Amino acid sequence: MNEDSLYFHHFLKVVYSRACENRRMWIKARKLKDENILKKAFYKSRIEVSIFTIYINMKGGMVMNGDFWQSFLMISDIYTVGFLILLCIFFGIIHYLYHKRKMDFSLVVLIGMGLGCILGILMQYMAGFPNDPMQVTFIKETTNWLQLFGNGYIDLIKMIVVPLVIVSIAHVIVNMKSEQKMSRLVKKTILVTMSMVAVASIVGIAFGIFFNVGGNALTNVATEAKAKEIVSVATTLRGLIPGNLVDAMVKNNIIGMVIFGAFLGRAIWWIKADEPKVEEFMRKLVNGLHKALMNMALLILDYMPWAVIALLANTIAQKGLDSILSVVHFIFVLYLAIIAQFIIQLIALSINGINPIVYMKKSLALLILAFTSRSSVGCLPVTIETLTQKLGVNQATASFVAGFGTTAGMQGCAGIFPSLLIVYVCHLTGTVMDFSMIVMTIIVVTLGSLGIAGIPGTATMAASVGLSGVGMASSFSLIGPILAIDPLIDMARTMLNVSGSVTNALIIDKRLGNLDENIYNEINKN
Repeated sequence: MNEDSLYFHHFLKVVYSRACENRRMWIKARKLKDENILKKAFYKSRIEVSIFTIYINMKGGMVMNGDFWQSFLMISDIYTVGFLILLCIFFGIIHYLYHKRKMDFSLVVLIGMGLGCILGILMQYMAGFPNDPMQVTFIKETTNWLQLFGNGYIDLIKMIVVPLVIVSIAHVIVNMKSEQKMSRLVKKTILVTMSMVAVASIVGIAFGIFFNVGGNALTNVATEAKAKEIVSVATTLRGLIPGNLVDAMVKNNIIGMVIFGAFLGRAIWWIKADEPKVEEFMRKLVNGLHKALMNMALLILDYMPWAVIALLANTIAQKGLDSILSVVHFIFVLYLAIIAQFIIQLIALSINGINPIVYMKKSLALLILAFTSRSSVGCLPVTIETLTQKLGVNQATASFVAGFGTTAGMQGCAGIFPSLLIVYVCHLTGTVMDFSMIVMTIIVVTLGSLGIAGIPGTATMAASVGLSGVGMASSFSLIGPILAIDPLIDMARTMLNVSGSVTNALIIDKRLGNLDENIYNEINKN
């Protein structure tokens, strides 16, 4: 047994003996109901935790060997223990602020983001900012545990997406008084969504040309990347029709589930003419299921302040700085373009007589979730809840527009991103970005925002569709470095996708005359 191991085992014996002593103090205090002894035991426990943390910092290089530690528990490095303790401390801070101090939910989520940044950067710093962080033992182990809390939370949300989409659409249709309302909703949704994607494409092109994205990049930094097979829009739309409902659920074919829910709701609606009592029972059943699923979404949402710590820390810790610096100019311009598009969304709200300040305040928690989770589909229940409960959007509009916007007409992933990539590749290859190329890019990207609906790997598919559509498929390998750090740029893209769905729903509902402005302007609903 080496010297470090002897120190560690000796330290564990000391901690164990102290823990036994503290336990005896707690038992004695409970029997005597002595508050002073309780306080003494509490502070002694705090001191032991502090000593243990200091010891970890001093003995950071020690490793516990064996499959049990390295493969099963994945806690073989003492730094792993230290960062997991720090994570627990951060969780405790959030619990105290949220449940004890009763701090505002959005503010607690922001604090959680800050703590997640601190944890992720600290992990990178302790590892010496390596080129491949996942080769560092304690980063690999700690991020494995971070995924339990971060990705586990996203999985909880995804768990209710399938039933919520089907029930929400059915709920919308069975409660509609007129068939004409659904037709108007569909037409306005397509018009507004596609118009905003076209605007996003123009923004991406404009920023790419103005900042000369790719003009100074080195072509030898490109890493291997493979373009996905391009599928025609008609074939893709045909694939959205759920020939097998279970298969559509497994593949997260949201539009397919919307179609099924719409037909189910329509079928229940038709029962009214022949069997009014049966129709009433079915309508109450659908409404009850919808209410239960929305309550379930709210229960899961309550854990978001803890989840964002793990989600953000995991993203930062896993990406090395070298891979980021090689395309830092692209990242910078992309974020600027996304900010510009977000401002355009706020202007669009103002033009339609909707206060953008109220929107930002009430949507803050949702946008933070989108930023950290990088999943438009995963955010869907929270998106619908925010639209209906906080922003006063009609249930029909919220369910349909939000469901449509998760996989079609995404302003970030399928608007700005592919447009900026086309400009990037044009500059790398010396292709002239003239007026005809600009118009072709806008058309290809706008139509392509429908063509990538429901297909896994949205960013790669958007890149494939965009570059192939303008005749540059052979240059796909040049965007390898960008795809390598996709999670970092995907955060802002996803946030813009979700904000686009929310602003589209507000504009559409306002034009339909269904927006409840009393709920929208209610200060306490944030």
